[in-house]
Amino acid sequence: MFSSNKYYLIICLILGFTSPVSFATEIYRSVDEKGRVTYSDKPSIGAEPVKILSQPSRQLHQVTRVYDGDTIILEDKKHVRLLGINTPEIESRQRAEEPGGVAAKKWLQAQLQENKVYLEYDQVRRDKYKRLLAHVFLPDGKHLNLALLENGLAVVSIIPPNGRYTDKLIQAQQHAEKLKLGIWAMPEYQPRPINQITNHAKGWQRFTGTPVAIKKNKKYTRLLFNDKVDIRVANANLNLFPALDTYVGKSLEIRGWVARKKDSYTVLINHPSSLVQR
Repeated sequence: MFSSNKYYLIICLILGFTSPVSFATEIYRSVDEKGRVTYSDKPSIGAEPVKILSQPSRQLHQVTRVYDGDTIILEDKKHVRLLGINTPEIESRQRAEEPGGVAAKKWLQAQLQENKVYLEYDQVRRDKYKRLLAHVFLPDGKHLNLALLENGLAVVSIIPPNGRYTDKLIQAQQHAEKLKLGIWAMPEYQPRPINQITNHAKGWQRFTGTPVAIKKNKKYTRLLFNDKVDIRVANANLNLFPALDTYVGKSLEIRGWVARKKDSYTVLINHPSSLVQR
């Protein structure tokens, strides 16, 4: 048993600041006949369970540069990609500028004038490009991933298993979409019929259509719109979605990136937030 209330509180503070997830272990509080309070991790007669609240760990870092609207560079030259969102690309040697990309970058630069941020990680800390993946907070607590969405400068892009703050991110996007802020007012990002997918632009796009059939193989389950166009969901992520056959025959808006193979087109859907029933 813990003999000191103060000792218990110190332990809880340490757990709260160091743990990225909530602990399942319970602590029990007992009061004896003399009013003395003790704590134990084992239940006893008359003991009451105490909830231990923890919050994700956040680490303070110095920012040296904003690369684009969803990527920053730290003083140790590590690149940090903001989790759960995507902003349009800026011009580079690899790609052309996308509408809204410069506005997102300038907004993020204005937010980071003090050059200090707290990073909060999810389950997967790096992407295939070795960039760190994080939710980024200012010292005053402002959540930059969320704020980019609220201002219509970014769109939701959830890639499992990272899913922290998903509900809040989706709500922020819905707010901006309803008010037609930023991206949501631009003609380049208005939804088009999926039969126009052959004329798609590069980058994030929106299409509308009605799937007519479903097809499954070892890796993906596909919703088919015709013999040349489909959207695909990794079977490993199916637990995040309602049964995919419930989408068949329904009018959908599909949000994502188009991939082409010969004369066939597909959009990879990682999360239900990219499929909007109309």
